[in-house]
Amino acid sequence: MKTTLILLSSLLLALTASAEPPWKPLFNGKDLTGWHPVPGGKWEVVKGTIVGTSPKSEPRHGLLMTDARYKNFKIRAKFKVTSGDSGFYFRTEKTKTRVSVKGFQAEVDNSPEVGGLYETSLRAWVKKPDPKVIAKIVKKGEWTDLLVTAIGDDITVSLNGVLVTELLGDKKCLKEGHIALQLHGGQDMHVEFKDLAIIVLP
Repeated sequence: MKTTLILLSSLLLALTASAEPPWKPLFNGKDLTGWHPVPGGKWEVVKGTIVGTSPKSEPRHGLLMTDARYKNFKIRAKFKVTSGDSGFYFRTEKTKTRVSVKGFQAEVDNSPEVGGLYETSLRAWVKKPDPKVIAKIVKKGEWTDLLVTAIGDDITVSLNGVLVTELLGDKKCLKEGHIALQLHGGQDMHVEFKDLAIIVLP
């Protein structure tokens, strides 16, 4: 009887795991199909990688934004920052301002705040990671794995497989919008993204 229960439990876990939709690429590795730029800086594909650059003289926040909008999801990507302060936006809305959008971004840079949640044009910093954890798991100038999960009022950010930021029960956050990559205005920017994929959830 005990063996039967164990087998049934294993089967249930397997079925539950397989019930999650498969990962779908957000970037085809060849061109920017499915994305569009918001003026400020330059986005291009170089050897299967999205490369964003912008000079310090550019005051605008240049963005590369998905054509599609998303509500509940898991998104994974790899990023590498050579210079400047970038961000991985999600559930983002366009605005007619210098920063072009409002909504959450997972911080993408070489600072102890990488992986934190900043809400542009709304509440500013909402949640920062523990800098001691960041120092252990993120190496400046190297590729970093990013995983963002947004389901209803709950948002989590993981870097290199470690949960670094968790925001649960946040009633104020936007519940739907675009995904976008950021070039911060007024800085010499060079940032790269690759292996972007999404699981769309109910």
